[in-house]
Amino acid sequence: MLPDYISRTKPNPASNRAPWTANTAPTYAGIFLWVVFYMKLAENTIDRAGIGLCLLALVIAGILSYKLYYYVPAMLGMKTGLPLYVVGSSTFGTSGGYVMPGLLMGLLQVGWFSVGTYTATTFILSGIGSDARPGSMTFAIIAILWGYIMAFIGIKGIHYVSKVSLFLNFIPAVMILIVLFKTWGGISSYNPPAAEPWRGMSLLIAAVIGFFATAGAAGADFGMNSRDKRDVKWGGIVGIAVAIIYAGGLPLLSVAGAHGLDPALPSFSYDAVLSKLGGFLSPAMFFLFTLASIPASCVCAFIAGNSFATMIPGVPRMGSTMAAMTVAIILAITGEAADLIGFFSIVGASFGPICGAMAADYLLSGRKWAGPREGINWAGYGAWAVGFLVGIVPFLDLPESIKEWSQPAVVYSFVAGFVMYIVLAKSGLQPDVVDEKVIA
Repeated sequence: MLPDYISRTKPNPASNRAPWTANTAPTYAGIFLWVVFYMKLAENTIDRAGIGLCLLALVIAGILSYKLYYYVPAMLGMKTGLPLYVVGSSTFGTSGGYVMPGLLMGLLQVGWFSVGTYTATTFILSGIGSDARPGSMTFAIIAILWGYIMAFIGIKGIHYVSKVSLFLNFIPAVMILIVLFKTWGGISSYNPPAAEPWRGMSLLIAAVIGFFATAGAAGADFGMNSRDKRDVKWGGIVGIAVAIIYAGGLPLLSVAGAHGLDPALPSFSYDAVLSKLGGFLSPAMFFLFTLASIPASCVCAFIAGNSFATMIPGVPRMGSTMAAMTVAIILAITGEAADLIGFFSIVGASFGPICGAMAADYLLSGRKWAGPREGINWAGYGAWAVGFLVGIVPFLDLPESIKEWSQPAVVYSFVAGFVMYIVLAKSGLQPDVVDEKVIA
Protein backbone atom coordinates (compact mmCIF):
# COMPACT_ATOMS: atom_id res chain seq x y z
CA MET A 1 0.00 0.00 0.00
CA LEU A 2 1.29 3.43 -0.95
CA PRO A 3 1.01 6.33 1.51
CA ASP A 4 -1.83 8.76 0.89
CA TYR A 5 0.48 11.57 -0.22
CA ILE A 6 1.44 9.41 -3.20
CA SER A 7 -1.70 7.40 -3.95
CA ARG A 8 -3.98 10.45 -3.88
CA THR A 9 -1.79 12.50 -6.22
CA LYS A 10 -2.77 12.60 -9.90
CA PRO A 11 -0.44 13.76 -12.68
CA ASN A 12 -1.04 17.24 -14.00
CA PRO A 13 -2.60 16.77 -17.46
CA ALA A 14 -1.18 18.40 -20.57
CA SER A 15 -4.27 20.58 -20.88
CA ASN A 16 -3.34 22.39 -17.63
CA ARG A 17 0.20 23.28 -18.73
CA ALA A 18 1.45 26.56 -20.12
CA PRO A 19 4.48 28.15 -21.85
CA TRP A 20 7.57 29.01 -19.80
CA THR A 21 6.84 32.72 -20.25
CA ALA A 22 3.60 32.34 -18.28
CA ASN A 23 4.81 30.40 -15.25
CA THR A 24 8.41 29.24 -14.71
CA ALA A 25 10.38 32.31 -15.84
CA PRO A 26 8.34 35.08 -14.15
CA THR A 27 7.89 33.12 -10.92
CA TYR A 28 11.58 32.31 -10.56
CA ALA A 29 12.56 35.84 -11.55
CA GLY A 30 10.27 37.13 -8.81
CA ILE A 31 12.15 35.05 -6.25
CA PHE A 32 15.43 36.76 -7.15
CA LEU A 33 13.83 40.19 -7.32
CA TRP A 34 12.84 39.75 -3.66
CA VAL A 35 14.97 42.21 -1.70
CA VAL A 36 15.90 39.41 0.74
CA PHE A 37 18.07 37.94 -2.02
CA TYR A 38 20.34 40.92 -2.61
CA MET A 39 20.13 42.94 0.60
CA LYS A 40 23.29 41.39 2.14
CA LEU A 41 24.82 40.07 -1.07
CA ALA A 42 27.64 42.66 -1.17
CA GLU A 43 28.83 41.95 2.37
CA ASN A 44 32.17 40.06 2.44
CA THR A 45 32.08 39.81 -1.36
CA ILE A 46 32.79 43.03 -3.29
CA ASP A 47 34.89 44.28 -0.37
CA ARG A 48 37.12 41.22 -0.85
CA ALA A 49 37.07 40.38 -4.55
CA GLY A 50 36.08 43.59 -6.29
CA ILE A 51 33.39 44.25 -8.87
CA GLY A 52 34.60 42.30 -11.90
CA LEU A 53 35.26 39.02 -10.11
CA CYS A 54 31.96 39.25 -8.23
CA LEU A 55 30.04 39.70 -11.48
CA LEU A 56 31.87 36.64 -12.82
CA ALA A 57 30.88 34.77 -9.66
CA LEU A 58 27.23 35.68 -10.31
CA VAL A 59 27.46 34.21 -13.81
CA ILE A 60 28.96 31.01 -12.42
CA ALA A 61 26.31 30.84 -9.70
CA GLY A 62 23.55 31.33 -12.27
CA ILE A 63 24.81 28.51 -14.48
CA LEU A 64 25.29 26.12 -11.54
CA SER A 65 21.86 26.95 -10.10
CA TYR A 66 20.24 26.17 -13.44
CA LYS A 67 22.21 23.04 -14.34
CA LEU A 68 22.73 21.35 -10.97
CA TYR A 69 19.81 22.37 -8.78
CA TYR A 70 16.87 23.07 -11.08
CA TYR A 71 17.18 21.02 -14.26
CA VAL A 72 16.72 17.43 -13.01
CA PRO A 73 13.76 18.16 -10.64
CA ALA A 74 12.12 20.22 -13.41
CA MET A 75 12.58 17.45 -15.96
CA LEU A 76 11.13 14.92 -13.52
CA GLY A 77 8.13 17.15 -12.96
CA MET A 78 7.64 17.73 -16.68
CA LYS A 79 7.93 14.03 -17.61
CA THR A 80 5.66 12.74 -14.83
CA GLY A 81 3.32 15.67 -14.11
CA LEU A 82 3.93 14.95 -10.41
CA PRO A 83 5.11 17.31 -7.62
CA LEU A 84 8.37 17.19 -5.66
CA TYR A 85 6.92 15.23 -2.74
CA VAL A 86 5.99 12.37 -5.07
CA VAL A 87 8.99 12.28 -7.41
CA GLY A 88 11.22 12.49 -4.33
CA SER A 89 9.86 9.12 -3.17
CA SER A 90 12.18 7.47 -5.66
CA THR A 91 15.31 9.00 -4.15
CA PHE A 92 14.24 8.74 -0.49
CA GLY A 93 11.55 6.03 -0.47
CA THR A 94 7.81 6.03 0.19
CA SER A 95 8.37 6.21 3.97
CA GLY A 96 11.54 8.28 3.82
CA GLY A 97 9.80 10.85 1.64
CA TYR A 98 7.76 12.02 4.63
CA VAL A 99 10.80 13.70 6.14
CA MET A 100 12.84 14.40 3.04
CA PRO A 101 11.99 16.37 1.02
CA GLY A 102 8.46 16.50 2.56
CA LEU A 103 8.62 18.02 6.04
CA LEU A 104 12.11 19.43 5.54
CA MET A 105 10.79 21.66 2.74
CA GLY A 106 8.06 22.94 5.05
CA LEU A 107 10.46 23.63 7.91
CA LEU A 108 12.82 25.56 5.68
CA GLN A 109 9.95 27.68 4.44
CA VAL A 110 9.38 28.66 8.07
CA GLY A 111 12.93 29.98 8.04
CA TRP A 112 12.36 31.89 4.81
CA PHE A 113 9.12 33.34 6.16
CA SER A 114 10.95 34.57 9.27
CA VAL A 115 13.60 36.24 7.10
CA GLY A 116 10.91 37.89 4.96
CA THR A 117 8.98 39.08 8.01
CA TYR A 118 12.12 40.51 9.60
CA THR A 119 13.10 42.31 6.40
CA ALA A 120 9.61 43.71 5.72
CA THR A 121 9.31 44.96 9.31
CA THR A 122 12.73 46.60 9.13
CA PHE A 123 11.88 48.30 5.84
CA ILE A 124 8.52 49.57 7.10
CA LEU A 125 10.19 51.09 10.18
CA SER A 126 12.96 52.59 8.04
CA GLY A 127 10.36 54.09 5.72
CA ILE A 128 8.65 55.94 8.58
CA GLY A 129 11.97 57.01 10.09
CA SER A 130 11.71 54.85 13.22
CA ASP A 131 14.81 53.46 14.92
CA ALA A 132 12.89 50.59 16.58
CA ARG A 133 14.97 47.44 16.73
CA PRO A 134 14.21 43.70 17.05
CA GLY A 135 12.82 42.97 20.48
CA SER A 136 11.07 46.32 20.82
CA MET A 137 7.29 46.60 21.14
CA THR A 138 6.96 48.58 17.90
CA PHE A 139 8.99 46.02 15.95
CA ALA A 140 6.94 43.17 17.44
CA ILE A 141 3.57 44.74 16.59
CA ILE A 142 4.48 45.35 12.94
CA ALA A 143 6.07 41.89 12.59
CA ILE A 144 2.96 40.22 14.04
CA LEU A 145 0.59 42.14 11.77
CA TRP A 146 2.68 41.56 8.64
CA GLY A 147 3.37 37.91 9.42
CA TYR A 148 -0.18 36.80 10.14
CA ILE A 149 -1.68 38.75 7.24
CA MET A 150 0.82 37.21 4.80
CA ALA A 151 0.27 33.75 6.28
CA PHE A 152 -3.52 34.03 5.97
CA ILE A 153 -3.28 35.20 2.34
CA GLY A 154 -0.87 32.35 1.62
CA ILE A 155 -3.40 29.85 2.94
CA LYS A 156 -6.65 31.31 1.65
CA GLY A 157 -5.89 33.71 -1.17
CA ILE A 158 -2.70 32.67 -2.96
CA HIS A 159 -4.57 32.69 -6.29
CA TYR A 160 -5.13 36.42 -5.89
CA VAL A 161 -1.42 36.97 -5.30
CA SER A 162 -0.51 35.09 -8.47
CA LYS A 163 -2.68 37.44 -10.51
CA VAL A 164 -0.79 40.55 -9.38
CA SER A 165 2.68 39.03 -8.89
CA LEU A 166 3.87 40.00 -12.37
CA PHE A 167 3.04 43.65 -11.67
CA LEU A 168 4.62 43.49 -8.20
CA ASN A 169 7.78 41.94 -9.68
CA PHE A 170 8.03 44.87 -12.06
CA ILE A 171 8.40 47.25 -9.10
CA PRO A 172 11.75 45.94 -7.77
CA ALA A 173 13.05 45.38 -11.31
CA VAL A 174 12.66 49.11 -11.97
CA MET A 175 13.73 50.24 -8.49
CA ILE A 176 17.10 48.49 -8.51
CA LEU A 177 17.71 50.13 -11.88
CA ILE A 178 16.89 53.55 -10.40
CA VAL A 179 19.22 52.95 -7.44
CA LEU A 180 21.99 51.96 -9.85
CA PHE A 181 21.45 55.17 -11.81
CA LYS A 182 21.72 57.20 -8.59
CA THR A 183 25.01 55.55 -7.57
CA TRP A 184 26.57 55.01 -11.01
CA GLY A 185 29.02 57.88 -10.66
CA GLY A 186 30.92 56.22 -7.82
CA ILE A 187 31.55 52.82 -9.42
CA SER A 188 34.75 53.83 -11.23
CA SER A 189 36.29 55.19 -8.02
CA TYR A 190 35.46 52.18 -5.85
CA ASN A 191 38.41 50.14 -4.59
CA PRO A 192 37.86 46.99 -2.50
CA PRO A 193 39.45 47.40 0.94
CA ALA A 194 40.61 43.76 1.11
CA ALA A 195 42.41 41.60 -1.45
CA GLU A 196 40.91 38.12 -1.03
CA PRO A 197 39.55 37.34 -4.50
CA TRP A 198 38.78 33.64 -4.04
CA ARG A 199 37.21 34.21 -0.64
CA GLY A 200 34.90 36.90 -1.98
CA MET A 201 33.90 34.93 -5.08
CA SER A 202 33.30 31.67 -3.20
CA LEU A 203 31.17 33.37 -0.55
CA LEU A 204 29.07 35.03 -3.25
CA ILE A 205 28.53 31.74 -5.10
CA ALA A 206 27.60 30.06 -1.80
CA ALA A 207 25.12 32.82 -0.89
CA VAL A 208 23.38 32.77 -4.29
CA ILE A 209 23.06 29.00 -4.55
CA GLY A 210 22.18 28.66 -0.87
CA PHE A 211 19.35 31.10 -1.44
CA PHE A 212 18.15 29.15 -4.48
CA ALA A 213 18.59 25.55 -3.27
CA THR A 214 15.04 24.93 -2.02
CA ALA A 215 13.53 26.70 -5.03
CA GLY A 216 15.71 24.53 -7.27
CA ALA A 217 14.32 21.32 -5.77
CA ALA A 218 10.84 22.80 -6.16
CA GLY A 219 11.61 22.86 -9.89
CA ALA A 220 9.59 19.63 -9.99
CA ASP A 221 6.48 21.66 -9.20
CA PHE A 222 7.35 24.12 -11.96
CA GLY A 223 8.17 21.30 -14.36
CA MET A 224 4.78 19.65 -13.88
CA ASN A 225 3.30 22.84 -15.35
CA SER A 226 5.69 22.84 -18.34
CA ARG A 227 4.65 21.43 -21.71
CA ASP A 228 8.00 20.07 -22.86
CA LYS A 229 11.78 20.15 -22.50
CA ARG A 230 11.95 23.54 -24.22
CA ASP A 231 9.76 25.11 -21.52
CA VAL A 232 11.99 23.58 -18.84
CA LYS A 233 15.13 24.87 -20.56
CA TRP A 234 14.14 28.45 -21.34
CA GLY A 235 12.13 28.92 -18.17
CA GLY A 236 15.28 28.09 -16.23
CA ILE A 237 17.73 30.06 -18.34
CA VAL A 238 15.69 33.26 -18.23
CA GLY A 239 14.06 32.90 -14.81
CA ILE A 240 17.17 31.68 -13.01
CA ALA A 241 20.49 32.36 -14.76
CA VAL A 242 19.57 35.72 -16.33
CA ALA A 243 17.56 36.81 -13.27
CA ILE A 244 20.50 36.09 -10.95
CA ILE A 245 22.80 38.27 -13.06
CA TYR A 246 20.28 41.13 -13.18
CA ALA A 247 18.88 41.00 -9.64
CA GLY A 248 22.29 40.30 -8.11
CA GLY A 249 24.54 42.34 -10.38
CA LEU A 250 22.72 45.68 -10.26
CA PRO A 251 22.56 45.85 -6.45
CA LEU A 252 26.24 44.85 -6.21
CA LEU A 253 27.14 47.68 -8.57
CA SER A 254 24.93 50.06 -6.59
CA VAL A 255 26.65 49.21 -3.29
CA ALA A 256 30.06 49.64 -4.93
CA GLY A 257 28.97 52.96 -6.40
CA ALA A 258 27.64 54.18 -3.06
CA HIS A 259 30.99 53.40 -1.43
CA GLY A 260 32.80 55.08 -4.27
CA LEU A 261 30.77 58.22 -3.67
CA ASP A 262 31.09 57.95 0.11
CA PRO A 263 34.00 55.77 1.32
CA ALA A 264 32.86 56.37 4.92
CA LEU A 265 29.58 54.51 4.34
CA PRO A 266 29.55 52.12 7.33
CA SER A 267 27.85 49.11 5.72
CA PHE A 268 27.85 47.05 2.53
CA SER A 269 24.17 46.23 3.02
CA TYR A 270 21.76 47.33 0.29
CA ASP A 271 19.44 49.02 2.78
CA ALA A 272 22.35 51.27 3.81
CA VAL A 273 22.49 52.47 0.19
CA LEU A 274 18.73 53.12 0.20
CA SER A 275 19.10 55.20 3.37
CA LYS A 276 21.69 57.41 1.67
CA LEU A 277 19.46 58.29 -1.29
CA GLY A 278 17.86 61.08 0.72
CA GLY A 279 14.72 63.14 0.19
CA PHE A 280 11.44 61.50 -0.66
CA LEU A 281 13.14 58.73 -2.67
CA SER A 282 14.61 56.93 0.32
CA PRO A 283 11.40 56.26 2.33
CA ALA A 284 9.50 55.60 -0.90
CA MET A 285 12.02 52.88 -1.83
CA PHE A 286 11.63 51.17 1.55
CA PHE A 287 7.84 51.06 1.19
CA LEU A 288 7.94 49.89 -2.43
CA PHE A 289 10.41 47.10 -1.68
CA THR A 290 8.12 46.03 1.16
CA LEU A 291 5.12 46.00 -1.17
CA ALA A 292 7.06 43.97 -3.73
CA SER A 293 7.90 41.31 -1.11
CA ILE A 294 4.25 40.31 -0.68
CA PRO A 295 4.28 37.49 -3.29
CA ALA A 296 7.43 35.84 -1.90
CA SER A 297 6.13 35.96 1.69
CA CYS A 298 2.77 34.48 0.68
CA VAL A 299 4.44 31.77 -1.39
CA CYS A 300 6.57 30.75 1.62
CA ALA A 301 3.41 30.33 3.71
CA PHE A 302 1.68 28.50 0.85
CA ILE A 303 4.53 25.99 0.34
CA ALA A 304 4.86 25.41 4.08
CA GLY A 305 1.11 24.81 4.29
CA ASN A 306 1.28 22.33 1.40
CA SER A 307 4.09 20.45 3.10
CA PHE A 308 2.44 20.14 6.51
CA ALA A 309 -1.05 19.44 5.11
CA THR A 310 0.31 16.72 2.80
CA MET A 311 2.60 15.03 5.30
CA ILE A 312 0.46 15.53 8.45
CA PRO A 313 -3.11 15.24 7.05
CA GLY A 314 -4.63 14.74 10.50
CA VAL A 315 -3.95 18.36 11.46
CA PRO A 316 -6.06 21.04 9.72
CA ARG A 317 -4.09 23.06 7.18
CA MET A 318 -4.94 26.39 8.81
CA GLY A 319 -3.86 25.20 12.25
CA SER A 320 -0.53 23.66 11.22
CA THR A 321 0.40 26.59 8.98
CA MET A 322 -0.44 29.27 11.54
CA ALA A 323 1.47 27.40 14.24
CA ALA A 324 4.52 27.21 11.98
CA MET A 325 4.24 30.86 10.99
CA THR A 326 4.02 31.84 14.66
CA VAL A 327 7.45 30.30 15.15
CA ALA A 328 8.69 32.27 12.13
CA ILE A 329 7.30 35.53 13.51
CA ILE A 330 9.01 34.93 16.86
CA LEU A 331 12.33 34.37 15.06
CA ALA A 332 11.81 37.67 13.24
CA ILE A 333 10.91 39.62 16.40
CA THR A 334 13.96 38.37 18.28
CA GLY A 335 16.26 39.22 15.39
CA GLU A 336 17.40 35.61 14.89
CA ALA A 337 16.35 35.90 11.24
CA ALA A 338 18.85 38.69 10.56
CA ASP A 339 21.79 36.49 9.55
CA LEU A 340 20.74 36.11 5.92
CA ILE A 341 24.01 34.83 4.44
CA GLY A 342 24.42 32.29 7.22
CA PHE A 343 20.85 31.11 6.71
CA PHE A 344 21.37 30.79 2.95
CA SER A 345 24.43 28.63 3.60
CA ILE A 346 22.54 26.32 5.98
CA VAL A 347 19.69 25.98 3.47
CA GLY A 348 22.19 25.07 0.78
CA ALA A 349 23.77 22.51 3.08
CA SER A 350 20.32 20.97 3.62
CA PHE A 351 19.06 20.91 0.05
CA GLY A 352 22.32 20.73 -1.91
CA PRO A 353 22.74 16.98 -1.30
CA ILE A 354 19.01 16.42 -1.89
CA CYS A 355 19.39 17.86 -5.38
CA GLY A 356 22.62 15.90 -5.85
CA ALA A 357 21.00 12.61 -4.86
CA MET A 358 18.00 13.27 -7.11
CA ALA A 359 20.33 14.00 -10.05
CA ALA A 360 22.22 10.75 -9.46
CA ASP A 361 18.97 8.75 -9.18
CA TYR A 362 17.72 10.35 -12.40
CA LEU A 363 20.86 9.37 -14.33
CA LEU A 364 20.99 5.84 -12.89
CA SER A 365 17.33 5.36 -13.90
CA GLY A 366 18.02 6.22 -17.54
CA ARG A 367 17.00 9.90 -17.33
CA LYS A 368 13.48 9.10 -16.17
CA TRP A 369 11.54 8.70 -12.95
CA ALA A 370 12.02 5.19 -11.59
CA GLY A 371 8.85 5.34 -9.48
CA PRO A 372 8.36 5.26 -5.70
CA ARG A 373 10.74 2.95 -3.86
CA GLU A 374 9.70 0.79 -0.93
CA GLY A 375 10.18 2.05 2.60
CA ILE A 376 13.30 4.13 3.14
CA ASN A 377 15.87 4.50 0.38
CA TRP A 378 19.07 4.41 2.44
CA ALA A 379 21.12 5.39 -0.59
CA GLY A 380 19.28 8.70 -0.59
CA TYR A 381 19.53 9.24 3.15
CA GLY A 382 23.20 8.27 3.23
CA ALA A 383 23.91 10.66 0.37
CA TRP A 384 22.10 13.46 2.18
CA ALA A 385 23.94 12.83 5.47
CA VAL A 386 27.37 12.94 3.85
CA GLY A 387 26.49 15.96 1.72
CA PHE A 388 25.05 17.83 4.71
CA LEU A 389 28.23 17.27 6.74
CA VAL A 390 30.25 18.64 3.84
CA GLY A 391 27.90 21.62 3.59
CA ILE A 392 28.26 22.66 7.24
CA VAL A 393 32.07 22.58 7.32
CA PRO A 394 32.23 26.42 7.28
CA PHE A 395 30.21 26.47 10.52
CA LEU A 396 32.38 23.96 12.38
CA ASP A 397 35.21 24.79 14.77
CA LEU A 398 38.03 23.96 12.38
CA PRO A 399 41.38 25.58 11.58
CA GLU A 400 41.10 28.66 9.38
CA SER A 401 43.38 27.02 6.80
CA ILE A 402 40.62 24.45 6.21
CA LYS A 403 37.66 26.82 6.44
CA GLU A 404 39.30 29.19 3.96
CA TRP A 405 38.77 26.64 1.18
CA SER A 406 35.47 25.26 2.47
CA GLN A 407 33.36 27.57 0.28
CA PRO A 408 31.30 27.29 -1.82
CA ALA A 409 30.20 24.49 0.52
CA VAL A 410 26.78 24.31 -1.12
CA VAL A 411 28.41 23.15 -4.36
CA TYR A 412 30.63 20.66 -2.57
CA SER A 413 27.57 19.29 -0.74
CA PHE A 414 25.79 18.72 -4.05
CA VAL A 415 28.80 16.83 -5.45
CA ALA A 416 29.13 14.76 -2.27
CA GLY A 417 25.43 13.84 -2.36
CA PHE A 418 25.63 12.96 -6.06
CA VAL A 419 28.69 10.72 -5.72
CA MET A 420 27.58 9.06 -2.49
CA TYR A 421 24.15 8.17 -3.92
CA ILE A 422 25.78 6.36 -6.85
CA VAL A 423 28.17 4.50 -4.51
CA LEU A 424 25.43 3.42 -2.10
CA ALA A 425 22.96 2.53 -4.88
CA LYS A 426 25.58 0.36 -6.57
CA SER A 427 26.26 -1.26 -3.19
CA GLY A 428 22.69 -2.54 -2.97
CA LEU A 429 21.20 0.04 -0.58
CA GLN A 430 18.58 1.16 -3.09
CA PRO A 431 15.25 -0.66 -2.43
CA ASP A 432 12.91 -2.07 -5.05
CA VAL A 433 10.48 0.14 -6.93
CA VAL A 434 6.77 -0.09 -6.18
CA ASP A 435 4.72 -0.62 -9.35
CA GLU A 436 4.32 2.95 -10.64
CA LYS A 437 1.06 1.96 -12.35
CA VAL A 438 -0.52 2.27 -8.92
CA ILE A 439 -0.46 6.08 -9.28
CA ALA A 440 -0.96 6.24 -13.05
